[in-house]
Formats: sequence, C-alpha cells, structure tokens
Amino acid sequence: MADALFTLPGMLIDGAWRATGTEGAAEVRSSYDDGLVAVVPKAGGEEAREAVGAARAALERDNFPRAERVRVLEQAAAAIHDRQEGFARAIMAESAKPIKTARAEAARAVETFAFAAAEARTFAGDVVPMEATPSGAGKTAFTLRTPIGVVAAISPFNFPLNLVAHKLAPAIAAGCPVVLKPASATPVSALLLAELLTDLGVPSGWLNVVTGSGGTVGEALATDPDVAYVTFTGSADVGWGLAAKAPKTKVRLELGSNSPLIVEADGDWRTAAAKTAVAGFSHAGQSCISTQRVYVHEDVADGFVDDLVAKVGALRVGDPADEETDVSALITADDADRVKSWVDEAVADGGKVLCGGERTGAAMVTPTVLEGVRADAQVQCQEVFGPVVTVTRYADFDDALRMASDSRYGLQAGVFTTDLGKALRAGRRLHFGAVLVNDVPTSRADQQPYGGVKDSGNTREGPAYAIEEMTEIKLVSLQS
Repeated sequence: MADALFTLPGMLIDGAWRATGTEGAAEVRSSYDDGLVAVVPKAGGEEAREAVGAARAALERDNFPRAERVRVLEQAAAAIHDRQEGFARAIMAESAKPIKTARAEAARAVETFAFAAAEARTFAGDVVPMEATPSGAGKTAFTLRTPIGVVAAISPFNFPLNLVAHKLAPAIAAGCPVVLKPASATPVSALLLAELLTDLGVPSGWLNVVTGSGGTVGEALATDPDVAYVTFTGSADVGWGLAAKAPKTKVRLELGSNSPLIVEADGDWRTAAAKTAVAGFSHAGQSCISTQRVYVHEDVADGFVDDLVAKVGALRVGDPADEETDVSALITADDADRVKSWVDEAVADGGKVLCGGERTGAAMVTPTVLEGVRADAQVQCQEVFGPVVTVTRYADFDDALRMASDSRYGLQAGVFTTDLGKALRAGRRLHFGAVLVNDVPTSRADQQPYGGVKDSGNTREGPAYAIEEMTEIKLVSLQS
C-alpha cells in the first residue's frame, strides 16, 4: 500500500494521542484520484463517552483562565497564518477542494481565531438597574457570563478547517471544554489544528478530538448527559434528528439551503452573472450557501443567461492540485451520481441544460446551468450540494420574492437591485437568516451573525454570537 500523504498522531483524549480506536482504523482517500491521504483511528461510543468525561473533569479543574485562553487564541491565529500553505494542502487533499479555494479557507481560519481572541478579551456581563423599581431598593446587581459546560462539536466535510475553527475558537474563548468529531471524510485538517492548539498549551481535557462515524460517535456525543451544548453543521435530516434525541440539551444547528438569488432589471446583472459563475460552483457547489436558484427579470434574462453560460463554460475542471482548477470532484462518487440523477430528472420533466450536466471522473459532474426547471424538481426544491445552478425568468418582483421564499430552507438570499425600496422590501419579506443586497447569497464574513431559519437551522455562528450562546447569564445581587 502506498504511503499516506499525512502521518497523524491519532485522536486526542484527555491530552493523550491515541493511534487506534475500538472500531479499528479508517482510511481517508481523495475523491479525485482515490489517493491515500491519511489513516485515522475509528472510535466508538466508548471513546466518545471517555472524551466527554475528560472534558467534564477539565471544567471542574478550572485550570484554563481567560488570560491564557486569549493567549492561545491569539497565538493560534498567528500560527495558522504562518502555516497557511500546509493547511491549504491538507484541505485540498482530503476534500478535493481546488488549491486556490483551499488557501482562501485557511486564510479565513486565521480571521476566525483572531475574532474569537478579541471577543475573549472583551465579553462581559451588564449592570442591572435594580433601584429602578421599589422592590430593588438598596440593591446593586450585575450579571456574569459563565461557561455553559461541555461542548460537543460535530463538523462537516466541506470546510474541514474553518468550520472546525468556528466551533473550537468560540468554545475556548467562552471557557468551555470541547469534544470535536470532525467529518469522517475530512478529519486531517482538524487533527492538524488540534496538534497546533495542544502545542500552544491548551491543558489536558479542554480539547478532545474523536474520529469515527457520525452515527456512532456523533450520536454518542449528542446524547451524553454531561454535554451541555451541541454545535452541529451538516444536513437538515441528521441535525434535526440529533436534536430530537437530546431534548434537554442545547442543540444548535447550522444546516443546508437551496440559496436563491434575485436579479432585477435595474440591477447590475453582469456583475450578478460573474459572481454566480463563482458562487454556484466553488468547491463543486458543496456549500450550505452555494447559489442554487437564480430568478432573473425577463427584461435582462437573455443577457444574463448568455454571460453566465459563457463564464461557467470557461471554468477549469480537474485536478485540485492544479493552480488553474476552479472545480474538482464531489466528496464521493455516490454524491456525483445523485447530482447527475437530479439533473436528468429535471431534464426529463422539461428542463433544459444550457451547459455541463456530464458525469465524469471518479466523482465529478461538470458545472451545470439549467433553465425552465419545474418548481418541484429536486434541483430546485431540495439542496443539490453540487455544481448546479437553475435559472428561472420572472416579470414581477413580488413574484420573485414569493418564489425565492417558497422553500423549506432559509439560510441566505441575494438580491441585485439599485432600487432602495425594492432592497428594503426584500429585506423584510424574504424569510432567511440574511438578505444580501447586490451580492450573491454565497458571501460570508466570519465575524457576521451566520445561520438560518426553517430547516436551515436554529442558531447564529460567528465568534461573538457563538460565544454568547456558549455562555449563561448569572445574576449577582448585593443588598446594601
């Protein structure tokens, strides 16, 4: 057997690295060429419970004061910055993300830790005006924000470094010990990050990483009575299923979407087309906010479609290690087969392929633009999570708002218009976690409140907002 690209120390429990798990070992392979990326332990429920116990004991020891947590977060941001290329190579290898896109993810992880460090320095409680009522006479009161407890973090495959950072960095800032279960397909970046953090002095038990299947390890973590908070990013069905199994635990979900973009006749449709050609196909469309459904006004639709198809047709498809590659493989061959079948279904029901739609390589689908797709087609009403964009023409802006909101999902939406009234109407009427005017829904700044409504989840991420959810308010009242 060929040597793996990365040699890892194993999984991390209570400050010790373990090379094996109770369920053996698992190979991490590239979905582009099936190359061996790494071999990691395959843990079971026993290791998950042990890691939670270690985290609980760490919380009771209370040996990671805020000043130390700030130091670790600040030094982690600097260390990731210095090792960006190495992290980018790991992201590329394990997820088949094109190297230039992987570099962007590594750079974002630096920002995520930097924002968490800033919040760790400044988050605090409030003074409560007790004497504003007769019952509060003679009282001075303030609130403390205390750690909620042990955090179980379950991360997805598509952003194997930065979405892990969005869970670990706020937990460290808030003072919560954490047990991380990285995605089975992409655990390498998470383990490299855990190595970096332990080298920076995170005490034993405050950071644990257990590699294994979601059905075994993830469920064991979510249902452990010593876990106070679960942060999960992944599919809607799995996320809501975990929440149902842990009714007394604070389960916070960042789930999928089929993000819409509305392009009004008065909007900059050329910029919208150029941005969609990137936003719908970056990382082969495998993003919760990948631009999927485009509603374009009939007066500018012909020009928009011509521009979009030309730009999508020019995307370079192939090896993620190639500096020129724009789109590479999906995470598995099964996912590529599913995406292809959804495209074929849409075409059989009257949709038209304007470009792409071909199944190639081990796990690839060529970047696809469809038009005239039925509203109930899976590529339209479900989350494709693949390199597919649909285009629908409309005549009335209110109809476009209605079609965009007619979804089980509600993460982010985009609107291109120069009419302030229409922009405000979209902001009020579109039922999404965010409405981005003159931008695609695939845009995210790591400091923003990020999350959705409906089946897209029940939380807001971003270091400041995650720290708020990972802390509890305690009132302290002094009677004079």
